[in-house]
Parts: sequence; structure tokens; C-alpha cells
Amino acid sequence: MSGEAQAARLQNLAAGARAAQKIALDTEFMGEGRYRTLLCLVQLAIPESMQATERIAVIDPLEGDLDGSALADVLADPAIQVVVHAGRHDIALMRRHFETEITNVFDTQIAAGFAGLAAQSSYDSLLAEILGLRVAKTASFTRWDVRPLSTEQMAYAREDVVHLLEMAAELERRLSELGRLEWAREECEPLARSSDERVPEAIFARLPRIAGLSAYARPLARELVEWREQTAARQNRPVQGVLSDATLVEIARRRPSTQGELEKIRGVGTSGNARRAQELLAVIARGLERPPDPPPQTPRPPAPKPDDAPLVALGEALLRARAREAGLAYELLAARADLQAIVAAVRVGGEEADVRTLRGWRRELAGAELLRLLDGGVSLSVDHGGRGRRVRIDERTGEP
Repeated sequence: MSGEAQAARLQNLAAGARAAQKIALDTEFMGEGRYRTLLCLVQLAIPESMQATERIAVIDPLEGDLDGSALADVLADPAIQVVVHAGRHDIALMRRHFETEITNVFDTQIAAGFAGLAAQSSYDSLLAEILGLRVAKTASFTRWDVRPLSTEQMAYAREDVVHLLEMAAELERRLSELGRLEWAREECEPLARSSDERVPEAIFARLPRIAGLSAYARPLARELVEWREQTAARQNRPVQGVLSDATLVEIARRRPSTQGELEKIRGVGTSGNARRAQELLAVIARGLERPPDPPPQTPRPPAPKPDDAPLVALGEALLRARAREAGLAYELLAARADLQAIVAAVRVGGEEADVRTLRGWRRELAGAELLRLLDGGVSLSVDHGGRGRRVRIDERTGEP
């Protein structure tokens, strides 16, 4: 289909989305063997009640010169809810490809956790559990970047949005009854900022053993990161295929000045690639010309200790009990790393750990109670009444 025809379909669907103030979104993409993930298909749907020539459209960004401005405007409109399922990557791709913001996201995977369903539920499992529908998924591992696409692939792509709005509406209804719709919306807000842009400074900060590099090695590591990004983008290759993180850090640490010294580092290559060696040596020379960069003196969180383990387990028991009572997926409340940070901070008597469990609705539901438990103000026991054995949580009176 030509770019003009696809643009016309987008304009029609955009009009329907504005009228309904909703649009469903999914994508198909290919990331293997590339510097950046390639957007291959965009699947869109508007509610059935909308008077439009078509309710579902599968748009191919790889065919024709597509004008996606109509879709970009819809995604950026805060009055239009963009419904996705596990949509972090979809949103990042759309923001980059169509150069747009996405301001009002509702993710059915996140919402399901607030409705008492399993966290990280697949789209297929939610369709079966919420709507009693089952769909055949047969093309998930096909090549989405090869044209023409098969009838099977197009049917697979379409299925991802056919029932998405209906499922979202049912989840919203359940969450409204439970008084948790705003919790789910709050949890979805950060998704609108999802990005797959590669920022060299952020990549540098995530390098392994970066904290152990000297003030003279750190500028060299930055130079190597920038060179690796530019090389990978130019050759459209994964960055780890250009130079692995471990090799990059080791080059920065050793600062080789000759091809022989460079080739002693694992992952650099052999003398058969002299051109690559000379290119790396030139990058190293530039990095060594940068001024020293001492590691930032930031306070480190208290390190975990073996004695923390029982308290982490006790805290997890409390949170799991509260999550079960509230009909929430436990994973929405805390990860083990969150609990470890909370317990360690309480042990040293410093500031509260800066983790999600102690913020917003999570603190209100169970985070504040967790702190009282660790302070001796709350006790746990086993209650085996008429409903079977369960964790009983009691406020303690008097001295802990």
C-alpha cells in the first residue's frame, strides 16, 4: 500500500480516536543484529461504536513515504487515552519513529495487577481470563522486516489489537469498583516517557566496574563509549558486537599505547585486523588528552548483611499478606531489592530508603506499616480460623 493510502487510513482512524478519546496501539519490530530496533508494523484500533470506514488498521512504516503526522498528533493529545499491553517498548519506538510525545497511557498488563490478576500477565492469558477469549498465536518469531508479509503475519498482528480496548474497558470497570483505577493510572504515567534513545553518559554510568576506574581511566572510557556508539550507528550493528562492555572497561583501565599491548586484552581481536587496532589506538590517544575525571563522591547505600535476611523475609510476609487482602499482585508493591534497601537503612538508622515501596499509594497500603514492623511496633502471627491459616498482623502496644 502506498504512503498516501496509509496516511489517509491514519487520518480516518485519528478522527475516530478523537471522537472516542481512545485508541489501541501495538507494534511489531526487529531488534536482532541492529544498532537500534526497527519498527516494522503499527497496529491501531478504535472502539466499535465509532462511525469510521474502518476500526482497525495495520500500518506498514517500511512501505512508501508514510506521513504519520495524524497519528503523532493523536498520541500527543492528553485527551486521548492510548491503550497498550506491556507497552514500554512500543511507546519508546513510536516516540522515536514518529517524533512525538505520548501523554495518556493505559497499560492493561499493569492494570491487571491492580485487579488481583498475576503481574506480568501475557495478552493471551488476560484475554482468556477477562473476556473468555482464546486467540491463535503462530507468527510471533517470524521476520517482520521482510516484505511482502504473509497473510498469517497480518492476521497475527491484527489480533493484538482486536480485543485490546474491550479488555481495557473491563479492567477499568473492575478497578473503579475496587477504588484502584487512579492507582493504576498513576503507575502507567511513567510509561509515557519510555525511550530507547542511547545517551552516552547514561551508558557510561552503567558500565561494569566503572566505580573502580581511576580519574585518568574514566575519560578514556567515555571516549571509547562515544566511539563505539558512532561506529555501531554507522555500521548498524549491536554495540556489543563492536566492543563489549568488559573489553571497553579493560582498555580504559590498562590504557595500551601499542598494537601489541592492545591485542593482549581479551575481546580486542588479533593482529589480522590492524586497521581496527589503529582506530582504537587513536581513540585511546584522544581519551588520554581529556582532563582527569575523579569518581563522584556520592553516599553509598548501606551494604546488606547476613542478619538482614530474616527481616527481609518477615517484611515480605507482611507485604504479601497485604497484597493478598487487597487483591493486588505482590510484585506491584516491592521487589526483593526494595526490601533489602529498607531493612539496611533501618539497621543503620539513616534516612529512609528511596524505594517505591515507601512512596505514594504503596506507602499508604503497606509501606508505613512495614516500617513499624521493623521498628517493633507491628507483630506477625499465624491465624488459623475459619478461613484457614493466614498471616495475622497486629499493632503492638507498650514497649517493643
